[in-house]
Amino acid sequence: MDTAPRHRTAPQRAPLQAPLGRLAGRHALVTGGGRGIGLAIARALAEAGAEVTVLGRDMAALERAIAAGAARHAVTADVTIEEAVVHALGEAAERAGPIDLMICNAGAAETAPFHATSNAMLQRMLDMNFTSVVYAARAVLPGMVERGFGRVVAVASTAALKGYPYVSAYVAAKHATLGLVRALALETACKGVTVNAVCPGFTDTDIVAQSVERIVAKTGRTPEEALGELTRHNPQRRLVRPEEVADAVAWLCGDAAASVTGQAIAVAGGEV
Repeated sequence: MDTAPRHRTAPQRAPLQAPLGRLAGRHALVTGGGRGIGLAIARALAEAGAEVTVLGRDMAALERAIAAGAARHAVTADVTIEEAVVHALGEAAERAGPIDLMICNAGAAETAPFHATSNAMLQRMLDMNFTSVVYAARAVLPGMVERGFGRVVAVASTAALKGYPYVSAYVAAKHATLGLVRALALETACKGVTVNAVCPGFTDTDIVAQSVERIVAKTGRTPEEALGELTRHNPQRRLVRPEEVADAVAWLCGDAAASVTGQAIAVAGGEV
C-alpha cells in the first residue's frame, strides 16, 4: 500500500493572518480538518495567527478548506495507519516547520446494540477514535518536549465522560482516548507541553445529520422528532455549534492555558 501523503500548499501571496495573532509563529495540524468540527478548528487557529495544515483522506475537501482561508497547507493520510500518519506529519513539518499544536480531531461513530457489535466494528472504532490519537501523539511529542513547547488536543466527546446506549464501541474508544490524555499530561507536565481533551456533546455536523437519518429510517419518526431525541441530552435543548468547540481548542493552544493539562473540557450545554 502506498502510504505516502499528498499535499497542497496555498499561494504565498495570500496570507491568512497578519503576524499579530496570539498563535503567530505556531504550526498547527488538524486531523479531519476538511469538514465539521475540524474545519471550524482550523479556521479558528488560522484566525489566531497559526500556520495551519489540515489532514484528511479527501483532498478535495482539504483544498476547499485552503480556498476558504481556514488553512494554508494540506496533506492526505489514513489516520488508522501509523506509517501514513508519520509520513504526513513529516511532510507537513518540512513545509511549515515543526508541529507545535497537534489537534487530533479525526473520528467516526457506528451504532449497534452491544450484542450485535462485532469485533470488526469494535476494532474500527478503536482505530479511528483512539489509536489514531496514539499515532499522532507519538509522532509529535518527542519534538515538542525537545523544544520545550507543545499543545496536544484530542477532540473526544461527552461519550468519553459517560455512557450512551447502542454505541458501546464508540464510548469505549473515547474513554480510552481520555485515559491516554490524562496519562500523557502527567508525563509531560514539566516539559512545557500540555495534553487535553475537548468533549463536545451532539454537534451540528455531518455525523449528527447521518444519525438523524438513521433514526428516521429505523423508527419512522420525523426528522424533527429524531433531532429532538439527540438534543434532549443537552440542557440548552440544541446542537452545539462547531465554532463553540473550535473556540475551546484555540484557547487551550494559547499561552493563557499553559497551566491547563490533563483536562476533559465539556462543550455540551451543561450535559453531565
